[in-house]
Amino acid sequence: MPKARSRVTYHHGDLGKALIDAALAIITEEQDAANVSLREVARRVGVSQAAPYRHFADKDALLAAVAEEGFQRLLNALQVDTGSDPDPLARLQASGVAYVKFAIAHPAHYRVMFSTFRVDQENNSSLNAAAGKAFAVMVDAISAGQAIGAIQPGNPRQLAWVTWSLVHGLALLLIDRQLPLVDEQDMLSLVTLATQSLVRGLQKPS
Repeated sequence: MPKARSRVTYHHGDLGKALIDAALAIITEEQDAANVSLREVARRVGVSQAAPYRHFADKDALLAAVAEEGFQRLLNALQVDTGSDPDPLARLQASGVAYVKFAIAHPAHYRVMFSTFRVDQENNSSLNAAAGKAFAVMVDAISAGQAIGAIQPGNPRQLAWVTWSLVHGLALLLIDRQLPLVDEQDMLSLVTLATQSLVRGLQKPS
């Protein structure tokens, strides 16, 4: 039996969001952004084939919008989970857990975010800004930890790259089912262990 295709409805004036949602539905079904097209998202939303071009110049522009929305949601998740904890080490560890939790909860967004975003992509300033704000949560926690002597000296951005490399790799392993874990609580236990170990490794030797 062919896979049922979901139809996305939209309210007047919100076509751009409906097109983004339709693209996400395709990526969720196919586990890949390759089959996203403006023609298909238009069909799913129920508008003419020309309508999407009023919002997006091409498929790449649509996927960039999906990625930007994903980074904005990731930033919100990081801010909620790190909160206003005065301990920068606790904030750093919480940001790592929140990062992986976001990927597990939003795998379609996550796949597009890191297949679309490139640090040297200067022609999409809004996407770059959204990604930069999310990454800055880790950088800021590390800088704050260094300021009080809790985290080893060094370039805070480079130390944040180390942090990001660990949580990003773990997130991909989990959403691609490359680890023998299916229960979300087991996944979160592993994420907690990994991020705690990472933070201990970044601490300044006493």
